[in-house]
Amino acid sequence: MAEPFTVLIMAAGLGTRMRSETPKVLHRVCGKPMVEWVVDAARAAGAGRVVSVVRPGDGVAEGLPDGVEVAEQREGEGTGAAVLAARDAVEAGPVVVLSGDVPLITAERLAGLVGKHRERRAVATLLTTDRLDPSGYGRIVRGDGDEVERIVETKYPERVPSRELAIREINLGTYVFESPQLFEALDRVELDASGERFLTEVLPLLRADGGRIVPHLTTDASAGIGVNDRAGLMAIEELAQRRILERHARAGVTFLHPGTTRVEADVEIGVDATIGPGVGLLGATRVGAGAEVGPHTTLRDTRVGDGASVVQAFAVEAEIHADATIGPFAYLRPGTVVHAGAKVGAFVEVKNSDIGAGAKVPHLSYIGDADVGERSNLGASTITANYDGRRKHRTKLGKSAKTGIHTSLVAPVDVGDRAYTGAGSVITGDIPEGALGISRAKQTNVEGYADRVEEDSQ
Repeated sequence: MAEPFTVLIMAAGLGTRMRSETPKVLHRVCGKPMVEWVVDAARAAGAGRVVSVVRPGDGVAEGLPDGVEVAEQREGEGTGAAVLAARDAVEAGPVVVLSGDVPLITAERLAGLVGKHRERRAVATLLTTDRLDPSGYGRIVRGDGDEVERIVETKYPERVPSRELAIREINLGTYVFESPQLFEALDRVELDASGERFLTEVLPLLRADGGRIVPHLTTDASAGIGVNDRAGLMAIEELAQRRILERHARAGVTFLHPGTTRVEADVEIGVDATIGPGVGLLGATRVGAGAEVGPHTTLRDTRVGDGASVVQAFAVEAEIHADATIGPFAYLRPGTVVHAGAKVGAFVEVKNSDIGAGAKVPHLSYIGDADVGERSNLGASTITANYDGRRKHRTKLGKSAKTGIHTSLVAPVDVGDRAYTGAGSVITGDIPEGALGISRAKQTNVEGYADRVEEDSQ
């Protein structure tokens, strides 16, 4: 097994064009901060330590994943100054330098880059590609043995010879260095006219010292695409979303209309699940094998069991167990648990409640702070009145309980196993097991009422 390496993530002072109070690298791509994408790729590639370079007080440090070390850049400008700020955090050996605003770098690309560096015994290895428009990028000029002879910057193309402008291979800004040589060379880099110290200026110094500088060519152009503004964020979002959907599809998930589907980075979906059009699977949502979700359903931090069906519904922090049926037009709020085979139907809202196995809440109901027993059936427009103006109270319905339509259950109240309620009842007291609870005014028919109304209107 290869020795671990250190990764430096440049996250200080990246971009001012997001027009946001949120630091650029903390903007989310498919639900996850873009710098977290870079951290995850580094760790999956075998990084032993991950260090992020930040500016004091810029808010980046507070948004980094657990376990990421922080090096503060308190002075200097430019990429070279940022790397120097992490000198004390880097041990001898390979150090990978990444940008925190290039979220589509993958573990495979990084592992290949580090492998090439070690194989060639290089002092520096550069990730390159020939699959992007090279305009504005540094061109890679190769010398003997396919090593990098120099990088030609093309910010001012009119000053660059045509033979070098014709080069398609470009520098993507991701590097592996041998750390002792890197920092020694950085100390020798002169500041440019604007007072910045650039990381690429170490390359000619390392080459002059006899070091080997090697390019690692990749066909994955997305590995070098950075985010500079909100338009760039949209473009990255589309690429990342397609990558996520393809990964799930190859694992056995069917997407009926992928162009209208959003699946965030940390979502898990089981084999043979079907995701319909207009579906959003967000946060830490988990969808079981063979489940059907959609159309037009949003689930956030929700668990869906094997074989369940969730149609035109919205659920947040809910649990839907195997073979349960949800929707259409259902709203499951936090704390809701729908057990195996249960049904929550059309225009039903459930909050902080436990719907027992095989129970049915078919339509037009609000169930809040309630425990509904197994195989119970709640009639249309059953309401739990759970709030007395000061405190919330729970409603309990036993196994196989049945409520008539338009039943209001005023908590705290306990409806026993196999108990019934009469239609239109307002239940304020407990109902014993097997009993029928009725609480409504006696019907009175007023004869001739219509005639009186008609006479009064004349």
